[in-house]
Amino acid sequence: MKSCILIILSVIPYAFCKAQIDVRNIVIARDSFGIPHIFAPTDPEVAYGLAWAHAEDDFETLQWVILSGKAKLSTALGKTGGQADYLIQLLQCRRQVEKLWPTLSEDFLALIKGYVQGLNDYARKNPGLVKYKKAFPFDEKDYMTATLFSVTLFCGVEDALRKIYSGGVKTLPGFVAGGSNAIAMNSQKTISGESFLVLNAHQPNTGPFAFYEAHLCSQQGWNPLGGLFPGACVILHGTNEHLGWAHTINYQDKVDIYQLQMHPYRPNLYKWDEKWIPLEIKKARLKIKGLPFTIRKKVYESVYGPTVKTKKGVFSIRTAALSDIRALEQWYRMNKAVNFSTFYQAIAPIHIPMFNIIYADRYDTIFYISNGKIPERPHHPDRNWKETVQGNTSATLWTTLKKIHQLPQYVNPPSGYLYNTNHSPFLATARPYQLDSNLFDKNDGWETHHNNRSLRLTELIGEEKINYEQFKKIKFDITLPSVLQYPYQIDSMLNLPAKDYPALENIIQTFQQWDKSASVDSKGAAIFVIAYYYLAEKLRGAPPGKLSKAQAVETFQFVYDYMMKYFGTTGITLGDLQKLVRGTKELPMHGFPDVLSPSFSEPYKKGLRKVTGGDAYICFVRYPKDGSLPQIESVNTFGASMNPASPHFADQMPLFLKQQTKRLSMDKEEVLKTAIRIYHPF
Repeated sequence: MKSCILIILSVIPYAFCKAQIDVRNIVIARDSFGIPHIFAPTDPEVAYGLAWAHAEDDFETLQWVILSGKAKLSTALGKTGGQADYLIQLLQCRRQVEKLWPTLSEDFLALIKGYVQGLNDYARKNPGLVKYKKAFPFDEKDYMTATLFSVTLFCGVEDALRKIYSGGVKTLPGFVAGGSNAIAMNSQKTISGESFLVLNAHQPNTGPFAFYEAHLCSQQGWNPLGGLFPGACVILHGTNEHLGWAHTINYQDKVDIYQLQMHPYRPNLYKWDEKWIPLEIKKARLKIKGLPFTIRKKVYESVYGPTVKTKKGVFSIRTAALSDIRALEQWYRMNKAVNFSTFYQAIAPIHIPMFNIIYADRYDTIFYISNGKIPERPHHPDRNWKETVQGNTSATLWTTLKKIHQLPQYVNPPSGYLYNTNHSPFLATARPYQLDSNLFDKNDGWETHHNNRSLRLTELIGEEKINYEQFKKIKFDITLPSVLQYPYQIDSMLNLPAKDYPALENIIQTFQQWDKSASVDSKGAAIFVIAYYYLAEKLRGAPPGKLSKAQAVETFQFVYDYMMKYFGTTGITLGDLQKLVRGTKELPMHGFPDVLSPSFSEPYKKGLRKVTGGDAYICFVRYPKDGSLPQIESVNTFGASMNPASPHFADQMPLFLKQQTKRLSMDKEEVLKTAIRIYHPF
């Protein structure tokens, strides 16, 4: 019956449905790589066009996003979705959206209404493509619930809960395969006198956190081009005609864990300021795909925030990410900024609770800030905010947040460049111009370390001015620095006397002679990748340190056994081992974790490893001195479409493998003149 109703609705004339959007005003122009350039008079109409174009390219993933906002992802993804549904109810995301809804501005509300209408209309027009019936229709509050949930995950809530449930949290009386790169330069560093910017967030190459590329252009001053996640109604990092910005993940302390002091006889009472008060109790409802019944699970909340019970105690988590639903609205303001002053005004409220921001513009300004919603934590000599905090007193309950001037930031350092590779904000430029970490609150948990990518970039960037091709070459580098920065030091593997181990001699010598490059033809890189993932699992949770001699021998033995089992030889290269897979294509792939052009991989088949992310979306921007439109080059891992039948399912894959780019234009006349297809929604 429902499908019949959808079919009937799909043939009703559009004017009788949603009169506020006239699709005849919306133009979608697809370039030769299928990238949508969306033109319309108003911002809501452009948002509608973005929703429509993205649905054409990846409708299933968008349905997952919608279902998460309804806490019904389990109806599509079973137990995996059930974990997300439980978490979104534990965090009370929908309640926060209802509470904070009046804080959203009218123009942004109009924007998300246009976006939501676009997806609903696409579903109504294409009922056969609706894989999950519970996704539609959805409304603006479902949408904002999904976005609040996604933003909160980026702030570390999931990691905190995993620590609590695994027992890893400390009660009272590894390797990390991830990251991103961003670099900005101005005329103090570039030979041409132009400003350069590279956007290079390292994300999965498919799924809800894989980048989609689009150009949005209205007659109301909205004209960004760049990357966004499925479900985003704005460009998350990119450029407009005046300026651009890139994000990398930062690791300040944005989540606190509290242990509650529970009543000895009444299990739902906890002590707070000498009083026993009850936990707030609600029930999460989980309708798991394949199960004929609904699971009901209690969720708790204390004055600190969402609360869980474990065998080791009762713990609450507190994060400022849940106190604000305006992250997308801030990105919208950033999209429309016209100079550094208006951009800074857009970011000053800190509605986006995480991410470093690296900025460049046509006016020769570069900027970096380690952005985040950081609590004003009460100081106490015996309190360590990185560990479990005492949860029985108002003395540990923070209620205010740091202002933007209290966050580490740089504007136009004399070096002429700024960069971040998920390392310390105090190491963001040349040494003489670095910030002093002692000027910032230690309770904030600022990163203070280099990583392999930041050290390698320092080696490459030098003191001389560089040209644009050198700038691109730095980003595409695939070699580790001279001194490795992995948490588990492999000096013992590099210094092991090979002749003392005849069976392993060849493999040890190959590794020790390796030039630390992650090229597809490197035998040393193949050894390193097998060893890396072996040690990542074996030493998970262990404190950083050097491998012992015994561990080095054991690791070489594992690599030898692995190669012989699956390949029959120890002479394989990285390209023999690691593949970029799309449909029926399996091609050799360079890179491994923490080089400037990284690849993250997982076991695939017959000993092979499949790349799942890393150098996902890359965009280079040049801001010409004459004030003309920025020159933009980009490449995505596969292509604009997730449909295997589309010509754009894998058409960027050859470029990506060769570290080449495609040119993109923001010139409307040029885009329309060269477009492969121009059409209206519907």
